[in-house]
Amino acid sequence: MSAARVLPTRPSLDSLRKQAKKLARDAAAGNDAALTRIHAQLPRAARPLSHRDAQLVIAREYGFRGWSDLTAEVEKRLGEGRALEWAAGQAKVAIHNQDHERLRTLLAEHPALVTWHDARGDTLAAAITPYALDCRDPERERTYTRPVATELLIDAGLTIERATWEYVIAVGASGLLQLLARKHVLPPTLPVLAALGDEAAIRNGTEGLDDLTLIGRALMNACRFRHTAIASLLLERAIALDPDLGRRIDRAPGRQAFLALLIQSPGSYAQRERAPWEAFAIRQLQMALDADDLPAFRRRLEAEPWLLQTAGVSVQSGLIHQACWQRNREPFITALLERDPALLRTTPPPPSSAVVTALSYGNAHVVPVLTRIWPLPDDLPHAAGTGNFAAVRRWFDAAGRPVLGPLAHHYPGTDPQFNAADLGWGPVTTQQVLDIALAWAVLNRHFAIAEFLLKRGADINSNWATHEPASILHEAAIQGHEAAVRFLIDHGADLTITDYRYRSNAEGWARYGSHDERMADLLAAAARRP
Repeated sequence: MSAARVLPTRPSLDSLRKQAKKLARDAAAGNDAALTRIHAQLPRAARPLSHRDAQLVIAREYGFRGWSDLTAEVEKRLGEGRALEWAAGQAKVAIHNQDHERLRTLLAEHPALVTWHDARGDTLAAAITPYALDCRDPERERTYTRPVATELLIDAGLTIERATWEYVIAVGASGLLQLLARKHVLPPTLPVLAALGDEAAIRNGTEGLDDLTLIGRALMNACRFRHTAIASLLLERAIALDPDLGRRIDRAPGRQAFLALLIQSPGSYAQRERAPWEAFAIRQLQMALDADDLPAFRRRLEAEPWLLQTAGVSVQSGLIHQACWQRNREPFITALLERDPALLRTTPPPPSSAVVTALSYGNAHVVPVLTRIWPLPDDLPHAAGTGNFAAVRRWFDAAGRPVLGPLAHHYPGTDPQFNAADLGWGPVTTQQVLDIALAWAVLNRHFAIAEFLLKRGADINSNWATHEPASILHEAAIQGHEAAVRFLIDHGADLTITDYRYRSNAEGWARYGSHDERMADLLAAAARRP
């Protein structure tokens, strides 16, 4: 056996794997040096060299009996916790890329991955569930969920916690829910059985049941998964227990129309605990907001006084947040606030990302209305997004260097709801603060501030986006901000950057995401220019 190679003090498992892959490729190409190395460690190795044998050669070259001994030494040198964090990051990438062989390898080499959790308490189950809040369409479910990875993780010992399967139900991911049922990780409760569409079990389970809350939750789940017969059965049972509910529904819109609306649009994840009539009323408000129908919005507020009371504070906050990412919805916020909702008198106000959402979607004009409830943070990103040039300049010295002070005082460091993992970011950095400030300035068309920030280190090709890694150009394109797109093109934004989920450039987002042919053609023309 030849002299052992020296393992670095801080070795990289990724580097070692690449060495094995290169060795296998070189051997397949007939490289004499590679063949000599293989023969020295495995005289009887078969050709073509398998991945397992390539790893064994590399391990023996470093003086170890096998690959598992080598990886154990790497983990020892890195520290168990550090190695596991690295492996968890790699596993998330493998899950997203549907690289199931890679995931199997990681689970074999790092058994503790099935019990790993991050600082927020999330396990690897978070990587298999979608961020998209509606996966009832089969194509959307295929795009956003990872069923094969789910099964691999469960078989390896991952515990599917209640929050995970409840979220799968809330987003309507039927295929993934059925998989969880086959793996026997779901409790046989009435709401779960309703989501699964088990009509026989529902009929047996509702006989003599007088828990109206439980029946209401099951009804909402049946609607979410379009189990009409089960929803009708549960509604009749709910009305038998609460005749007043029946009278309200029968007055308007009628039982059939009531169920039809809930099945068509069952509401958000946050509404899963709402009673059926409350969920119905909230959806009517949300649909009026979506349709830009202000008179209908006002009528619904007047018809449901409870929505303006303390019991409706979360609904009030949610409606405002919804208005912040849509165009021209400031009148809806005004219509709500002029009715003196309890939200205006709640101290402190409930946490909300309404201001962040408004700035991220180019709607800074609604921020003065929002500050009646939530104060505007005094930091660089918010100053840039609201067009306060004097405040922006205050965060730089005479030489143009950022003087931000503690980064925890700047967004995203000030926002406990910000999930850095969504963008692949770690702890907040000066660059992240600069990039978000640039994004908000561009999307809200404060172009003088944007130029100022670019000259002081902001990255026009930052992977910032509202949900997952993409670019500022992606966001400007899909949001339809033509002036912002032209600014980014003129200042050298990379038009070839692709996003994390769809591997699409900004033109693709415009053409297939927002179906904005004018915007897509603008980007295509820019890409053709030298």
